Amino acid sequence: MDLLDSLHGALAAFTPGWTAVLGVLLVLFALGFTGAPLAVWALAGLVALVGFGAPLWLTAVFVVLAAVFLISPVRRLLSAGVMKAMEAMQFLPVISSTEQEAIDAGTVWVEGELFSGKPDRKRLLAQGYPGLSEAEQAFMDGPVEELCQMVDDWEVWQRRDLPEAVWQKLKDDRFFGLIVPESYGGHGFSPSANSAIVAKASSVSSALGITVMVPNSLGPAELLAHFGTDAQKDYWLPKLASGETIPSFALTEPGAGSDAGAISSKGVVFKGDDGELYLRLDWRKRYITLAAISDVLGLAFKLEDPEELLGKGPNLGITCALIPTDTEGVVLGQRHDPLGVPFWNCPTEGHGVVVKLEDAIIGGAAGAGRGWRMLMQSLAAGRGISLPASATAGVLQSARVAGAHALIRKQFGLSIGKFEGIEEPLARIGGWAYTLDAARRYTNGALDQGAAPAVVTAMMKYNATELFRKAVNDAMDILGGNAISRGPRNPIAHAYIGLPVSITVEGANILTRTLMIFGQGAIRCHPYALREMQALMAGDARAFDAAFWPHIGHVVRNAFRGIGLSLSRGWLAGSPVSGPAARYWRKMSWASATFAFLADLAMGTLGGDLKRKEKLTGRFADIFSWMYLGTATLRRFEAEGQRPEDRPFLDYSMQYAFAQMQEAFDGLFANLQVPGATWLFRGPLAAWSRFNRLSSLPSDAVGGKVAAALQVPGAQRDRLTGLVFESDDPTHALGRFETTMRLCYEAEGVVKKVKHAIKR
Repeated sequence: MDLLDSLHGALAAFTPGWTAVLGVLLVLFALGFTGAPLAVWALAGLVALVGFGAPLWLTAVFVVLAAVFLISPVRRLLSAGVMKAMEAMQFLPVISSTEQEAIDAGTVWVEGELFSGKPDRKRLLAQGYPGLSEAEQAFMDGPVEELCQMVDDWEVWQRRDLPEAVWQKLKDDRFFGLIVPESYGGHGFSPSANSAIVAKASSVSSALGITVMVPNSLGPAELLAHFGTDAQKDYWLPKLASGETIPSFALTEPGAGSDAGAISSKGVVFKGDDGELYLRLDWRKRYITLAAISDVLGLAFKLEDPEELLGKGPNLGITCALIPTDTEGVVLGQRHDPLGVPFWNCPTEGHGVVVKLEDAIIGGAAGAGRGWRMLMQSLAAGRGISLPASATAGVLQSARVAGAHALIRKQFGLSIGKFEGIEEPLARIGGWAYTLDAARRYTNGALDQGAAPAVVTAMMKYNATELFRKAVNDAMDILGGNAISRGPRNPIAHAYIGLPVSITVEGANILTRTLMIFGQGAIRCHPYALREMQALMAGDARAFDAAFWPHIGHVVRNAFRGIGLSLSRGWLAGSPVSGPAARYWRKMSWASATFAFLADLAMGTLGGDLKRKEKLTGRFADIFSWMYLGTATLRRFEAEGQRPEDRPFLDYSMQYAFAQMQEAFDGLFANLQVPGATWLFRGPLAAWSRFNRLSSLPSDAVGGKVAAALQVPGAQRDRLTGLVFESDDPTHALGRFETTMRLCYEAEGVVKKVKHAIKR
């Protein structure tokens, strides 16, 4: 009894102290999790020291340290020392002039929220998810539908060209002027409409889709509309809109692909006998779509002005100009054969080509040396339209065709779609289709409003074309022998043959992933990194101080958020919606906090070397991409009214997205080198991450529901794949599948009765 009394007394004496410590820890966690200002931290620390009866000297030291960080003029002295240390360590990455132009181009949109570690979920949810205007929908229902019905893809491949009637249709209905303003004879359509038109055309024939997309993507019309002089617009835009003039754009060279700064094409300024300024141009370009049939060539070259006639120095840099292809010295080479896909593509050369400077350079003399900025600003938006549209259409078409075939084809007396081996790839195609169409519309919502999010559009280009590649491979597996024999009844083979083309254009996918999505994204989307770099390069201690210390607070906050959200599996973050999507919104906050903290850790420990750690940057890019694709999917589910029948597609898409993030996180934990703490990340933290996963791949049950939905003709299937061309003509390659699928589905009840009768 005495022993029990002694233990009770000891516990009673200990409890108040233990409670106080726990209370302090909870307060510290709350301050860190919410990102409280430094002044609040200082006040909380002072209260804790006084409350625990700390000695006076310790309290005095704390007050002095707090004053150093809270009093700006004093803190700047410390900031200046940090700046000198970073300069001595050559901590900044070396950024080329072309990289700087790319970083400066475009805008930051919701990707900045995802990079922050504390995304504003209401803002993510409030972004537009647009449809088409009345005029745009009428064009889709009329000229676009008519155009698609005119095209037989098999015939196009046999002829190696579109029929003459199709070319005339493209010109008559101004398909080459989708983005040209109405005042110049074009349609002036939104990016959403441009995307939808390209997607539908591509679903019929890749050659048709490419022919429509190129004049409405990066090229003369796009550059003129934004940067041309009034005289250039008045002359060229009506001709481009009507199809009287076919354009092409020449950027890629034998020695300069993704590194456009390495182009060797050259233009030299000189004064003619008439006193006017001229350009003498020499170039070698290749892989130039439509060049073989183009009337005007958009040309990117390096401009030299040895006599400084423009007053801007001898080397002005990359410049864009318009060169009529009938100009003396212009050579359009022998047609390329890009994997047999019959769109027009060829090399071009120029030898001593002379043109008037003010007429040729886009923007006139004022546009000299501004070409790279023009290209980057145009690409910042353009990457989000054409290739994502055609790739999304390819995935949607794969879903329709593979779903139909899975119902039609029977083995051992059953439709093969009932076999789990077929369900698995069919579910993947369905999930990717739901995700990509969501991301396409979500991205176009930003572009419609005038935003040009360079990082988001790079994500779209890379991920859409990669998922297209995977979806077509899965469709080939499902169709089996019916997919490998080319012919007028095979709607998959040509997509399979040609899909690598989309992987290479507008930036090779490997470099888009490793250098652009995270490499540029870490600078553009981070709330402080770019400001710090600019301050360091300018030697501005005040600006550096204003960015560096908030950056430290940002890291601390995300560390606390990452721990809290990991332990609670996202519940501490809450959700902006109720219903089945709520848990995914919470997980998105969890993923964002972990990503942001690890990104800062990698940038802080590797500095400029991170640029060369492409395996790490690729994993960061994967997490960043799937956070964006997942956000777009969540936006779609809400925008479409939380349809119960779409719940399997939501679950599959989000579980797949988080599983991709988890795989990338596992790779980061296994390979990050943190001085003094590598063992912590590769050991305990890696083990905890694997145990407490964001998600595993979708379950068999969820995948089975997605696969089943794609095998039922009707409203849901048509709505989910409504972007692509549909036909009920049984002689059409696509219509044959659709007609047979409907008949098989309608006959299924009768077939069951007959089989049952036979068995009896």
